[in-house]
Amino acid sequence: MKEIMAIVRINMMNKTKKALADAGISSITARDALGRGKGLVDLTLLEGAEKGYEEAVAQLGQSQRLIPKRVFFVVVPDKLVKKTVQTIMDVNHTGKSGDGKVFVLPVADSIRVRTGEAGDQVLDEI
Repeated sequence: MKEIMAIVRINMMNKTKKALADAGISSITARDALGRGKGLVDLTLLEGAEKGYEEAVAQLGQSQRLIPKRVFFVVVPDKLVKKTVQTIMDVNHTGKSGDGKVFVLPVADSIRVRTGEAGDQVLDEI
C-alpha cells in the first residue's frame, strides 16, 4: 500500500475530491498549507544569498512569499496507485507554474480502530 500526498491549488480541492470519488477513491485527509515552488525564486539571487552577499539576501527576502495551498493524503492499495495519481494529475494540470506536486510514499500497515481490521481491507478497493 502507498500514501499519496498531493499539494494542489486551493481552488482545485473540490474538483480533485469529486474526481477521486468518481474514480472510487473516497477516503482522503486534507490540510491547509503554505508554500512555494522553485518557480517563484530567482536562482541567481539564491546562489548569491548562499554565498553571503547582502544585496542578494535583501532581494531574496522580498520574493519568498508563501502561497496558500491544500495538501491531501490518500492511502490506497498498490493496484490503485497509478489510477489515483493519474486522476489527481488530470484534474490539476493547467501547464502553469503552481499546478502542484504529487508524492508517493510506502506505507507499512493500516489498522481500522473500530474493528481492528488491518492491511488493504481497511482501504478503498475497486
